[in-house]
Amino acid sequence: VDLKKSKYWHVFNSAIFFEDGVYHALFRVETKDGCPRLVPGKSKDGINFEYGEPVCLKNEDGTDFQYSYAYDPRLVKVDGKIYAVFCADVYGGPSVYIAETKDYVNYTVLKCGFLPFNRNAVLFPEKFDGKYVMLSRPSAPSTNFGKIFISDSPDLHYWGNHELLMTNFEPEKRNFWERIKIGAGPAPIKTKEGWLLIYHAVQGTVNAWTYSIGVALLDLKNPRKLIAKGDRYLMTPEESYETIGFCPNVLFPCTAIHDEEGHVTIYYGAADTNIGVAFTTIDKLLEFVKKYNLYK
Repeated sequence: VDLKKSKYWHVFNSAIFFEDGVYHALFRVETKDGCPRLVPGKSKDGINFEYGEPVCLKNEDGTDFQYSYAYDPRLVKVDGKIYAVFCADVYGGPSVYIAETKDYVNYTVLKCGFLPFNRNAVLFPEKFDGKYVMLSRPSAPSTNFGKIFISDSPDLHYWGNHELLMTNFEPEKRNFWERIKIGAGPAPIKTKEGWLLIYHAVQGTVNAWTYSIGVALLDLKNPRKLIAKGDRYLMTPEESYETIGFCPNVLFPCTAIHDEEGHVTIYYGAADTNIGVAFTTIDKLLEFVKKYNLYK
């Protein structure tokens, strides 16, 4: 994003969904007041986007969805319907919300059974035994607590069967790169060997926190079973636009688009300022997580 020309001060941590030859986006943007907002976008090449005004968020009864701020969305299709999963402050703290859209501009927010404080939620793109499954990261106001939990729901409204899926720092494993916290990234990718989960992990340094990108593998039939998890980061801040910005040294993945040939395009927030794009393949991600499996 050319910050000198854009009316938005920062554009990062955003969701992008490819459908019928068009890249539809739900951007996290901030103007100079610092308040996070959700703005739609559209592109033919996945790089150059047209921006719109903030999306319209309505409750199921047609009233306006009242919130202080909204940010870090993910877009996913489940049973032919497009949903945005995002974080918003409604009750004095960030929590998880789900909204359905048919045009990527107008969203109907569903009543959701998650309480503050929670964030980094993502839906699986298919049901398991007739239930929706979602990952999230419950956290205290300081966000110093950071483990990924898994939950399920019969209707996207009532969520239960909450269970710890992935922990972050395990001293005996020396995985210091995720010592502070972890959080789910894009919607998991289905492969023959299981569900690939791209996630972010945070390490504390003398300067500040450093956000890196990692990979885990979940069981194909039972996503509550963790098969493998990388003992090191897949990506960490290195480029200038990743190490310099509003919040330096941050990589925050929210989107992973893949095709039938196994190509994967990862969109990630860079330094809480811009959006970076990285290219890989399903085979390379599987090779990485199995080769560097923390639990082998």
